[in-house]
Amino acid sequence: MNQVNESTIEEFILLGFSHQPWLEFPLFVVFLISYIITIFGNLTIILVSCLDSKLYTPMYFFLTNLSLLDLCYTTCTVPQMLVNLCSIRKVISYSGCVVQLFMFLALGATECVLLAVMSFDRFVAICRPLHYSVIMHQRLCLQLAAASWIIGFSNSVWLSTLTLQLPLCGHYIIDHFLCEVPALLKLSCVDTTVNEAELFFVSVLFHIIPLTLILISYAFIAQTVLRIQSAEGRQKAFGTCGSHLTVVSLFYGTAISMYLQPPSSNSKDRGKMVSLFYGIIAPMLNPLIYTLRNKEVKEAFKRLIARVLLIKK
Repeated sequence: MNQVNESTIEEFILLGFSHQPWLEFPLFVVFLISYIITIFGNLTIILVSCLDSKLYTPMYFFLTNLSLLDLCYTTCTVPQMLVNLCSIRKVISYSGCVVQLFMFLALGATECVLLAVMSFDRFVAICRPLHYSVIMHQRLCLQLAAASWIIGFSNSVWLSTLTLQLPLCGHYIIDHFLCEVPALLKLSCVDTTVNEAELFFVSVLFHIIPLTLILISYAFIAQTVLRIQSAEGRQKAFGTCGSHLTVVSLFYGTAISMYLQPPSSNSKDRGKMVSLFYGIIAPMLNPLIYTLRNKEVKEAFKRLIARVLLIKK
């Protein structure tokens, strides 16, 4: 194959599930419904958290960041996927691929760090309740949120640069439905062992370390909760953590199976399915998990609806 300078690349072909055309219409319907639910659910959480003064707490500040992140996450991939599922030529421009790669890496890494920050917030709330307002003051919350975004985007600058500077060969056919590092590495003309090692290192750094910190936080939380005498008190304490633990399980479970499992004969299709769940289904489920399991959010949503109806009258 001939090596071609990246400046001559105009577009990539995204194979996606084109070898299974019967899947395209069902997937289009599923993706469209999931995207609508994701937009509505996450916007609802953002509006409720910003407009209801009773939710002006660190927990809902971080939840607002998570909802904003999920909105951006799905928007950088799903619209392009919907267009390609309806098109004969399933392509993405080179600049579009670069943006998609950068945002997918940045937002994924940011969510890893943000979920660890949210577990720290729950640790302080349950294990240090008398000092909670002193420790989790507004400035610290802003710093923790900003650090999550900065770390995530810094990671993306590094990995995106390393990936995009590789010389590419062939017809620029990506056997995926989005521009992702593993899929782009397969187009390279040179040995990518170093890049694969760097990707594995970053995956460990952003998945295993935050997950370890989350597990340590919840070990202390469980120890504190078990000391509570009343069953009602224990249930209330666990209830505030249940939604976060569910989201952590969904996010890290799919992420680890995508990046940290060894390659196998069916790893290509497995990677596609995991990416679907990781980038589409999980962001859709997050607002549902937080609203269905959280009385404060449901009450705030009712107050918001009542306020809107009152204005219309």
